[in-house]
Amino acid sequence: MHIKLSFLLSLLFISSSLLAQDKFTVSGYVKDVENGETLIGVSIFENAVQAGTTTNAYGFYSLTLPAGEVELIYSYIGFSDNVQKLTLDKDITMDVELSTGAEELVEIVVKANSAQEQVNSTQMSVERISMKEAKALPAFFGEVDIIKTLQLKPGVNNGGEGTSGLVVRGGGPDQNLIILDEAIVYNPSHLFGFFSTFNSDAVKDVQLYKGGFPSQYGGRLSSVIDVKLKEGNRKKFSGAGGLGLIASRLTLEGPTVKDKGSFIFSGRRTYADIITRAVNRANEDNPDYTKIPDYFFYDLNTKFNYDIGENDRIFLSGYFGRDAFLFNDEDFDFKFDWGNITTTARWNHIYNPRLFSNMTFTFSDYDYIIRNQFDAFSFEVGSGIRDYNLKIDFYNEPTNKHSLKFGADWAHHSFNVGRLRAEQEGEDDPIFQQDTNFQGWEANAYVSDDYEINKRLKLNGGLRLSSFYSDNTFYWGIEPRFSMKYSLKDNISLKASYTRMNQYIHLVSSSGASLPTDIWYPSNKVVKPQLSDQVAAGISISIGNQFLLTNELYYKWQQRQIDFRDGADIFINPNLNEEFVFGTGYSYGNEIYLEKKEGKLTGWIGYTLSWAWREFDDINNGNRFHPRFDRRHDASVVVLYEANRKWTLTGAWVYNTGNAISLPEARFYLQDVPGLNGGNIGTVFQERNSFRMAAYHRLDLGIVMKMFLNRENFEGDLTLNTYNTYDRRNPYFIYFDTETDDNGVVTSIQGKQVSLFPILPSLTFNFRF
Repeated sequence: MHIKLSFLLSLLFISSSLLAQDKFTVSGYVKDVENGETLIGVSIFENAVQAGTTTNAYGFYSLTLPAGEVELIYSYIGFSDNVQKLTLDKDITMDVELSTGAEELVEIVVKANSAQEQVNSTQMSVERISMKEAKALPAFFGEVDIIKTLQLKPGVNNGGEGTSGLVVRGGGPDQNLIILDEAIVYNPSHLFGFFSTFNSDAVKDVQLYKGGFPSQYGGRLSSVIDVKLKEGNRKKFSGAGGLGLIASRLTLEGPTVKDKGSFIFSGRRTYADIITRAVNRANEDNPDYTKIPDYFFYDLNTKFNYDIGENDRIFLSGYFGRDAFLFNDEDFDFKFDWGNITTTARWNHIYNPRLFSNMTFTFSDYDYIIRNQFDAFSFEVGSGIRDYNLKIDFYNEPTNKHSLKFGADWAHHSFNVGRLRAEQEGEDDPIFQQDTNFQGWEANAYVSDDYEINKRLKLNGGLRLSSFYSDNTFYWGIEPRFSMKYSLKDNISLKASYTRMNQYIHLVSSSGASLPTDIWYPSNKVVKPQLSDQVAAGISISIGNQFLLTNELYYKWQQRQIDFRDGADIFINPNLNEEFVFGTGYSYGNEIYLEKKEGKLTGWIGYTLSWAWREFDDINNGNRFHPRFDRRHDASVVVLYEANRKWTLTGAWVYNTGNAISLPEARFYLQDVPGLNGGNIGTVFQERNSFRMAAYHRLDLGIVMKMFLNRENFEGDLTLNTYNTYDRRNPYFIYFDTETDDNGVVTSIQGKQVSLFPILPSLTFNFRF
């Protein structure tokens, strides 16, 4: 392996050196002048030769140009352009800083992440959100949530009222790969899904891929959410935070060595438990009072980085988060806690101006534990998954027409599918103890090339080889990736993509929404890897370089889909293989999107028309059915208006078709036979998920008032939000209320809807220093 890698790198060195001697390369990092953070996706362009590139995921760029006088324009949306005039007679390393000052260039240039830049890219089916947008939008209880912001994009649905789960293009909640600084996050939510694990103060960049997946990503069928943390302020010590109704947060960052290294610490905690404990203490003398359970969550993000030389940078980052639900009295003690831990260690190395690498080691851990003690008896139930991963990625720019990426990774998975321990006070040994554990090994390799054939046609072709071993069973797959862009005009392009994905680990859930008690389970002799193929085609139009209009069609086939047989037993079951049934699925739809990125008024309008189907021989008599999260119509309107330097107004309206659910079609009386309901009532169900809950729609509004604008080292804002402004009672679930007469005979059965949230105002004070 070492010999092959050395040979490959030698070929790349030779190919780079064989470039014509009248061409030289400019390379380096692009950073924010305010804090030294590297900027992802900055556009670098030379007008005279019509050549350009963008910074990669680590802020590095490489551009090869003819010898002589050149003028490079560095541009990024939200920043002023930086123009560098150079005389090229050798390779040059040049780091460039961008500022957010007033625009100085008169001519129109293609800004990174602008409408025109997205039209020019081969990448389609991708959504990117800025932290500025996420923080300005109205938020649930005032807590900024990047997952909920992504739910406002077309093709992305939530898993239910208030939740941070994601359903992307008809895929299940378990089919999303969520990574934080390249480490997998297995449960991305707090408070049973009402908040995400990501603290927006610590987040630098978020990208969601719905299709056309780059070759470096794999392991899930439906989407990839790539979250990158800030690196920390390299210029000066600074901080930010916020005080809300249910949580507070604080972020501190600064240089370890100015312009060479930095750190960032970011923490967040809710304090609902402090309030409930005070209420409980105030009523502890009231014999009729029922205690309120305690609940809280907290999370901590940390990151360090340091330049150990001109060509080498090292990074160390981590995340630790935990939820706790507690209840105790004199005879009963209950505790339910769950959480994630991730650690990432990275090394960036520049071999030459055209070859860049990133080596990464990650650790991920997720577990939940339920502890219950009643008198002298106690028991503990839990489950979890733990990963160790090592990977290396190379970025090579042999010419301006080719951009190569290739790499490999290896991972070890430890699955604790279920553990149960029961104890009796005074006994040395447990009354009962059971653990069900599995091991899994995964290895992958990939290569891709972004190739500009001419000014109109650009292709991206890639291949990913994936493999998985567990339970003496080996699986492997070939995953081709292809996307293309053809420009009809400078501002109009046609795009198409095809992607194959394999998923080797699966989320075992008895609910339509992701819960902390869901179990991760490996592929084995019985449970085969899930497989999907997706095709997409669309058109992208830049209108006046202010608006981006896209229309995408997609179709996705899914094989080896997993569900439970009727009456399945999944609680601490060492033979879960016997509870599964397997089938197929497919989904298709049309996504329309209009976005305005610059100016006082920004925002977007999105609409999705879609269908999702599942088909299992052992479910619904073998007939196809809609999964719970099938949504026929999904629409969103998001508006951000910066009235002036002090005031910003925001609003978001969403609408989607109600969840597909199973309800009784009829009921009948049973005579002299014990029934299923009320003692004398039988129930008739029709096909699975053949009923629809009422449509979901909601309007959120927000006002941001900036404060202390004239203070040099401190600024703040007061944010007033209203969630569900017109008090729509959206359905959460439906139950049936049975009424009986004095003889216990059922007289009526009425379906009733439970809603979670009325109008919810919130007030948050945010500050920066």
